[in-house]
Amino acid sequence: MAFSSLNGSSPVKAGTNHISESVFRGLCLQLGTSQIVAIRRETRDLKDIFYGRLSTSDGFTRMLTGSSREGFRMEGSDMDVMWWLNDHKIIWKMSQSEFYNTANQTMILADISECPPEFSLLQLLTPTTNFKVSLAIVRMNDIPYISSSMYRKCTLSEVIHPGISTEHGPCSSGIQGRLEFDHAWCFVSNFWPQSASSWIERCHAWPNSEIVNDIVKTGCHFVAISHPLGTHENEEWRISFSQAECKLVYAMNHCQFLTYGLLKLFLKEVINLHSEETVNLLCSYHMKTVVFWAIQQNTLPHWCPQNLLVGFWVCLKLLLNWVYHGNCPNFFISQNNMFLAKVYGSKQCSLFEQLYEYYRKGLSCLLQSSSVRSFILGALCNPKLHIYTHQIFIISEIHNDIELFNEMGTLLSIRTGFSVKQNSIILMKTAEYLINSPMTPCQKVMLQRVTATNLQNIAFILQNNCVWTNKQLHIADKISRSMLKLAGRIGCISDTLFIAMYHFKTLRYMEALSAVEMTKIKLAEPQLLYRRIVHVRRYTDALGGKSWSTKMKRAVALEIALDNFICYINELIPEQQSALQNRNSVLIIPVFVMLHFLEFLCYRHIDTALAQAALDKLLRDISWEILGICHQITGNFEAALFSYQQALTHFSVNNIRIATQTRIYKTY
Repeated sequence: MAFSSLNGSSPVKAGTNHISESVFRGLCLQLGTSQIVAIRRETRDLKDIFYGRLSTSDGFTRMLTGSSREGFRMEGSDMDVMWWLNDHKIIWKMSQSEFYNTANQTMILADISECPPEFSLLQLLTPTTNFKVSLAIVRMNDIPYISSSMYRKCTLSEVIHPGISTEHGPCSSGIQGRLEFDHAWCFVSNFWPQSASSWIERCHAWPNSEIVNDIVKTGCHFVAISHPLGTHENEEWRISFSQAECKLVYAMNHCQFLTYGLLKLFLKEVINLHSEETVNLLCSYHMKTVVFWAIQQNTLPHWCPQNLLVGFWVCLKLLLNWVYHGNCPNFFISQNNMFLAKVYGSKQCSLFEQLYEYYRKGLSCLLQSSSVRSFILGALCNPKLHIYTHQIFIISEIHNDIELFNEMGTLLSIRTGFSVKQNSIILMKTAEYLINSPMTPCQKVMLQRVTATNLQNIAFILQNNCVWTNKQLHIADKISRSMLKLAGRIGCISDTLFIAMYHFKTLRYMEALSAVEMTKIKLAEPQLLYRRIVHVRRYTDALGGKSWSTKMKRAVALEIALDNFICYINELIPEQQSALQNRNSVLIIPVFVMLHFLEFLCYRHIDTALAQAALDKLLRDISWEILGICHQITGNFEAALFSYQQALTHFSVNNIRIATQTRIYKTY
């Protein structure tokens, strides 16, 4: 059977199975195997546990959602963060208020009587003490309601990052580094909406009853955006099922997950590049919705590597049908047509014609996707080649290791509005709680990493706040040093530099240099894994089959992450303060740059010739900002000025332009 002949009524034959296997293998390489996706999810889940424990005392809860939480790391994968007040609860009927202490909880009633499906008014039942909520109160028929538009205006100022984000719907949206983000304040309801009860009745085969009960038990959220055709334009709130959707994506098997990923790629690389008239009419959320419906309707009994392209075809046909009828039913509240006010009229006709052209071409339309074209052509050119689809034949152990240690970067900053001292205490108590909880091997090593970082932070907090007697100062110093040594034993090989920083800050320059030299030796080991770069054979020979904890302690170097609320060394205070002004809570410094920087700082007090040698090494592992600081310290203002000017021309993930500009001013 020719590849292009598979259309709406053609039977699936062996030739398509072979191509499906090739695409499945290719998507595993591009989007991740089941184990790699599990690593990504478990890391985000652990981060959510920490934020959940912090939220019990902080007054609000933060929840990670979006495609990054689902397990994708595609270019453009977004990190959605939802925030809500812990003491404001939405109920659907008055009798549900008995589950709360109304003396310290603000009760809000969801009123859907005059709203389109999946939208609601929020009636304030009891007084609020929150300033921003009080500013958003409007009265309709002398009844207080919370205005979505006014609340959005009040809260977006907290999450909009100047210069890198803008208001988009209910969110502050932008790009930080390579990651797209959406931050939104919302309200939570611990009860499942009656308007979504039909979804529960539909769940016969998928998802299973355990997942359904878990979803219903967690309730839903309300985000500050109204229906475009609603009668209360400024007051309506949209019911959000983000938490439920994440659980449903987790419930997919890997073939279903890759089908979802393939649809996202097809949307980005084919549909949205077709014409200006139809661009962005469809979004990733529509692709997710069509996969949910396809799985639940059991259109394809077996979602497996051999049927991957058939699953894609099922979804494309369903999407084509929705566009034809102008109706995209929400998965939870099917009465809500998500195409209203967007896919209609001439745009609907153009989009249908575009999708129908793909349908007419058959699966060969996938050849227009740059991401999957080579996988299809490879299978067509080698029809007798056996393709292994089990993950152990697709990606080796070392690739899983690289992914896991790369994901550790997402755990660099776990903090809320607490003081650094309170934040660290709660994190330590949470780690103690988690040690006795069931965890996956991935989460265990991630917890080890978080604990090491927290020990380092506590050591410097203790040193920074020493205003006691000499005896107490000696005891605090001893405790700090013990914490840093423990962090070095359970953390990665670059953590020794925190010991060097502490010794430098406490004027122990020889001890600091000793720690630097120890780090140099570790970084020179042939099995080093740094920035996803590793010598595969030497790493495998030394650590193949070992635990992730052992690998981290013996081979992994991570960037030096400095909490900007903590002073580690005085020389970096301007950079930390500048980053904080741009709402960056962490300053990231490459490990080799930090190593040579510390070496230079220490040798300045011991041997100026060796200090110059360290400066020369810094030129090799160049960081213009750090190099400028070194030149400024030595009095070479001309070289410092040049370095700072170079720093301004390069992209900075740390957002420290203010510090750079201030240092330039001081060099004149």
